[in-house]
Amino acid sequence: MKINLYRWDQVDATTKNRIMRRAQADIDSVCKIVQPIIDDVRENGDDALRRYAAKFEGASITNIKASAEEFAKAGDGLDETLKAAIQKCVANVKKFHVEQMKHVPPRWMVEIEPGVHAGEQVSAIDSVGLYVPRGKGAFPSALYMLAVPAVIAGVENIAIVTPPTPDGGIDEATLYTAKLCGVENVYKCGGAQGIAALAYGTQSVPKVKKVLGPGSPYVAAAKRILSDIMDPGMPAGPSESIVLADETADFDNTILDILNEGEHGMDSGALLVTHDENLAQYVAQNMPDVINSLPQPHRDICAHVMAGGENESYGGIILTNSLEESIAFSNEYAPEHLHLKIKDGDNYLDALKHAGEILIGEYTPSSLGNYGIGVNHVLPTGGWAHTYSCTSVWDFLKRTSISRCDKQGFDSLKDPVATMTDYEGFPAHGEVLRRRKV
Repeated sequence: MKINLYRWDQVDATTKNRIMRRAQADIDSVCKIVQPIIDDVRENGDDALRRYAAKFEGASITNIKASAEEFAKAGDGLDETLKAAIQKCVANVKKFHVEQMKHVPPRWMVEIEPGVHAGEQVSAIDSVGLYVPRGKGAFPSALYMLAVPAVIAGVENIAIVTPPTPDGGIDEATLYTAKLCGVENVYKCGGAQGIAALAYGTQSVPKVKKVLGPGSPYVAAAKRILSDIMDPGMPAGPSESIVLADETADFDNTILDILNEGEHGMDSGALLVTHDENLAQYVAQNMPDVINSLPQPHRDICAHVMAGGENESYGGIILTNSLEESIAFSNEYAPEHLHLKIKDGDNYLDALKHAGEILIGEYTPSSLGNYGIGVNHVLPTGGWAHTYSCTSVWDFLKRTSISRCDKQGFDSLKDPVATMTDYEGFPAHGEVLRRRKV
């Protein structure tokens, strides 16, 4: 196994483009596959969802919505240690997002000039859908990362969709977590069909205004296609990360930190970005042994991500000529997760402008952020951290402009605004000012 190592100033443009685009190319290619599924759900509703559950999960579904009986039993079969872990992590995530909400003004106004007031009021989105993936495992953490801020923001109608288990149920830890978060509308449908169900509504699944949550390229493609009828939220596709390190990083820890995100799937992007030749060579030489120590299928997943070669994988080592070049690369890549392991890392936060999250130092591995620090792990992928933010209560809120003028304010603005309306060719706009009875 030979770990991909790229000397960035010597890499050809085609390879650079592949690494920068990562799994976005996969999403482009699956849109044609996803479209018939979306059309089927729109036309056939629950019947389509049941057929796809049988096709993709091997599950025979009777009730698409989790029943009261299923909710009542949620957690009964779970290990107490696992339940305690979920409770602790949920508590931290709640504390963080409650603090966010304290900084959300429900309404504010400021006097722009005498008699002219303008401001905003903030309100919750009426309905949201939360996508909780299952795929190769179960991810209750994705549920609480989405449900906690939605509940705290005050969303009245929350619908969770998640792929069913082969027995036609819902992963018990996921259902237990939904119960703990206070969300009872959970539906057994995943993939593109789950996104389509939320966009169009079916006999069982309610139509919602916005959908959030990470997923496969099929989920990301469905969100893209359906963006004209519902808000697809920020792009949250296959996992990706950068470990930006220098000679002060622990070399062995760094190998583990890279693989932390690399094990998510064959389409993950996992990069070490460093200007330190010794670190780069150490990781390249010793990572194969660490990968081989992992159980299957994660051994094969990490091997593919880190050593898949040209046109096959999105992981590896990026060797730059300086810390400044490493920072520039990271900003251009705009990773979902950025683990900063450099001397005096806090001093470089202002320079690191584009990332879904920044984890600082040896004692803040990505797995802590993924589960229990309190920050949200649903983050923009595919370079969208250039314009999108980490998931927060703001993803479940919207702002409405409010304004008020008295006679003094009206008289002050009437003539200059009428001049503008005349210039732009809107006579009715002008006459509403000139003919107004005041």
